[in-house]
Amino acid sequence: MQIKERAAREGGREELTLVPESLDDLWHLAYVLEPGDRVSGDTTRRIQRADDQMRDTGGQREPMWIALDIEDVEFHKFANRLRVSGVIDDCSREDQLGLHHTLNVEEFDEIAVTKRWKPDQIERVEEAVETADQPEVAIATIEEGEAYIHTVQQYGVEESGTFTGTTGKGEYARGREELFAELGQAVERMDPDAVILAGPGFTKQDALDYFDERNMDFVDRVTTVDTSAAGGRGVHEVLKRGAVEEVQAETRIAEESELIDELMERLGTDEPVAYGIEEVAKAADFGAVETLLVLDERLRKERADEGDWDVDVNDVITSVEQQGGDVTVFSHEFAPGERLRNLGGIAALLRYRLN
Repeated sequence: MQIKERAAREGGREELTLVPESLDDLWHLAYVLEPGDRVSGDTTRRIQRADDQMRDTGGQREPMWIALDIEDVEFHKFANRLRVSGVIDDCSREDQLGLHHTLNVEEFDEIAVTKRWKPDQIERVEEAVETADQPEVAIATIEEGEAYIHTVQQYGVEESGTFTGTTGKGEYARGREELFAELGQAVERMDPDAVILAGPGFTKQDALDYFDERNMDFVDRVTTVDTSAAGGRGVHEVLKRGAVEEVQAETRIAEESELIDELMERLGTDEPVAYGIEEVAKAADFGAVETLLVLDERLRKERADEGDWDVDVNDVITSVEQQGGDVTVFSHEFAPGERLRNLGGIAALLRYRLN
């Protein structure tokens, strides 16, 4: 993410001119933009002139600059875009004012966002700026008969490939090497900055030896990690052990995995924690929250006034930050976020027990 300009606006609002540079950045924006915010940028809009109406042509698309009062925001991961819908507040064509429009924001589109920025939202944008130059990491997990490739994104872990083959050595060695070849060729095509090769037993080392013998160009970028399984479970172990953090200084998913594991461990040993909005709010009032865990989905729904909430999560966040606590906003698209959702979408690691 690039922040190209920051400017104060009336009513205590601030305008940030932003350029998303990746799908991760579009995902961040989906949880920063809220109904009532103002976003502006270049777009195209179908304009139907009087002579078009006579022929029922549906009009032609014309380029223009617009500013929207946001009503809805949708992150379309598979279309590589963010759809921002609302009412046109300002436009290079006055006859379009007050009409509805959807601004499709894609990578490298410049937009200006004007709003009363909350501290965690500014932090999220600044984090996206800081992580723009992080290396791309592929996690390849393998055990006898199967292998997987996952890529680490800030919005979650994506499975990029699944491979199966015969197992064992001796007469089955050829099938085994075919599995290694498929996996290695797939990693070569991806050309990541770093590769974590993980799995149980000696299979991963045999695969690495195979890659080395055939001079595959990514071999010098491989780090091996022992895990109890391949696939999603193996990826979770890789993240938990901090292997990704060694090549990506700050990985949101690794942090979330570590925090949710600590939360679950504390729950199992009766150490000081709180979960559910009422318990967490009470802990925040007493200044007992060391680390607040909140689900982005819960935060966004409340800010969009979707649902009936007895306690304002924003007030809890402000209270925690004012008393020196840390706040981590979890992605609902990754496993730790799913586990946090089961606890009501909000929990806290406490400094001390309340009772």
